[in-house]
Amino acid sequence: MKILKSQLTATQKMQYEARAKIIKAIAHPSRLFIIEELEKGERCVNDLTDMIGADVSTVSKHLSVLKNAGLIGDKRSGNNIFYYLRTPCILGFFGCLEDVIESNARQQGEILLACKTKR
Repeated sequence: MKILKSQLTATQKMQYEARAKIIKAIAHPSRLFIIEELEKGERCVNDLTDMIGADVSTVSKHLSVLKNAGLIGDKRSGNNIFYYLRTPCILGFFGCLEDVIESNARQQGEILLACKTKR
Protein backbone atom coordinates (compact mmCIF):
# COMPACT_ATOMS: atom_id res chain seq x y z
CA MET A 1 0.00 0.00 0.00
CA LYS A 2 1.49 3.27 -1.14
CA ILE A 3 1.07 6.35 1.07
CA LEU A 4 0.86 9.60 -0.80
CA LYS A 5 2.34 12.71 0.75
CA SER A 6 0.53 15.96 0.17
CA GLN A 7 2.59 18.98 -0.65
CA LEU A 8 1.54 22.55 -0.31
CA THR A 9 1.14 24.08 -3.74
CA ALA A 10 1.90 27.72 -4.49
CA THR A 11 -1.82 28.36 -4.99
CA GLN A 12 -2.71 26.74 -1.68
CA LYS A 13 -0.01 28.74 0.08
CA MET A 14 -1.44 31.99 -1.29
CA GLN A 15 -4.94 30.93 -0.22
CA TYR A 16 -3.78 30.08 3.32
CA GLU A 17 -1.86 33.35 3.56
CA ALA A 18 -4.96 35.28 2.49
CA ARG A 19 -7.04 33.46 5.12
CA ALA A 20 -4.40 34.11 7.79
CA LYS A 21 -4.41 37.82 6.94
CA ILE A 22 -8.15 38.00 7.60
CA ILE A 23 -7.92 35.96 10.79
CA LYS A 24 -5.09 38.18 12.05
CA ALA A 25 -7.17 41.26 11.23
CA ILE A 26 -10.03 40.14 13.47
CA ALA A 27 -7.76 38.83 16.25
CA HIS A 28 -8.39 41.69 18.66
CA PRO A 29 -11.39 42.24 20.95
CA SER A 30 -11.89 45.83 19.76
CA ARG A 31 -11.92 44.73 16.12
CA LEU A 32 -14.44 42.01 16.87
CA PHE A 33 -16.59 44.64 18.55
CA ILE A 34 -16.25 46.99 15.57
CA ILE A 35 -17.37 44.28 13.16
CA GLU A 36 -20.42 43.48 15.28
CA GLU A 37 -21.29 47.18 15.59
CA LEU A 38 -20.97 47.74 11.84
CA GLU A 39 -23.43 44.91 11.30
CA LYS A 40 -26.01 47.21 12.91
CA GLY A 41 -25.18 50.08 10.58
CA GLU A 42 -22.59 52.60 9.52
CA ARG A 43 -20.51 54.29 12.19
CA CYS A 44 -17.96 57.09 12.21
CA VAL A 45 -14.69 56.84 14.10
CA ASN A 46 -15.97 59.14 16.87
CA ASP A 47 -18.97 56.87 17.52
CA LEU A 48 -16.72 53.83 17.73
CA THR A 49 -14.20 55.66 19.91
CA ASP A 50 -16.91 56.46 22.45
CA MET A 51 -18.21 52.88 22.38
CA ILE A 52 -14.80 51.25 22.75
CA GLY A 53 -13.39 53.76 25.21
CA ALA A 54 -10.10 54.18 23.37
CA ASP A 55 -8.49 57.19 21.74
CA VAL A 56 -9.21 58.14 18.13
CA SER A 57 -5.77 57.10 16.86
CA THR A 58 -6.14 53.59 18.32
CA VAL A 59 -9.61 53.09 16.86
CA SER A 60 -8.43 54.49 13.51
CA LYS A 61 -5.62 51.92 13.47
CA HIS A 62 -8.11 49.12 14.16
CA LEU A 63 -10.31 50.40 11.33
CA SER A 64 -7.31 50.51 9.01
CA VAL A 65 -6.42 46.89 9.77
CA LEU A 66 -9.99 45.77 9.09
CA LYS A 67 -10.17 47.83 5.90
CA ASN A 68 -6.86 46.46 4.60
CA ALA A 69 -8.19 42.94 5.15
CA GLY A 70 -11.25 43.79 3.04
CA LEU A 71 -13.73 43.38 5.87
CA ILE A 72 -14.95 46.95 6.07
CA GLY A 73 -15.26 49.89 3.73
CA ASP A 74 -15.63 53.61 4.20
CA LYS A 75 -17.37 56.55 2.60
CA ARG A 76 -17.05 60.26 3.20
CA SER A 77 -20.06 62.36 4.12
CA GLY A 78 -19.15 65.99 4.70
CA ASN A 79 -16.32 66.11 7.21
CA ASN A 80 -16.98 62.59 8.49
CA ILE A 81 -15.90 59.20 7.25
CA PHE A 82 -18.42 56.47 7.85
CA TYR A 83 -17.41 52.82 8.03
CA TYR A 84 -19.57 49.90 6.98
CA LEU A 85 -19.31 46.12 6.93
CA ARG A 86 -18.34 44.95 3.43
CA THR A 87 -18.54 41.24 4.17
CA PRO A 88 -21.39 40.35 6.54
CA CYS A 89 -20.61 36.67 5.97
CA ILE A 90 -17.80 37.07 8.55
CA LEU A 91 -20.54 36.94 11.19
CA GLY A 92 -21.13 33.30 10.21
CA PHE A 93 -17.52 32.65 11.18
CA PHE A 94 -18.27 34.27 14.54
CA GLY A 95 -21.11 31.78 15.00
CA CYS A 96 -18.67 28.97 14.35
CA LEU A 97 -16.31 30.44 16.96
CA GLU A 98 -19.15 30.44 19.49
CA ASP A 99 -19.73 26.74 18.76
CA VAL A 100 -16.05 26.03 19.44
CA ILE A 101 -16.17 28.02 22.69
CA GLU A 102 -19.27 26.12 23.79
CA SER A 103 -17.70 22.77 22.93
CA ASN A 104 -14.52 23.65 24.82
CA ALA A 105 -16.51 24.75 27.85
CA ARG A 106 -18.53 21.53 27.80
CA GLN A 107 -15.34 19.47 27.58
CA GLN A 108 -13.74 21.42 30.45
CA GLY A 109 -16.87 20.87 32.52
CA GLU A 110 -16.67 17.13 31.89
CA ILE A 111 -13.00 17.10 32.90
CA LEU A 112 -13.77 19.07 36.06
CA LEU A 113 -16.60 16.70 36.95
CA ALA A 114 -14.33 13.69 36.41
CA CYS A 115 -11.67 15.25 38.65
CA LYS A 116 -14.18 15.93 41.42
CA THR A 117 -15.57 12.39 41.37
CA LYS A 118 -12.07 10.94 41.85
CA ARG A 119 -11.64 12.67 45.22
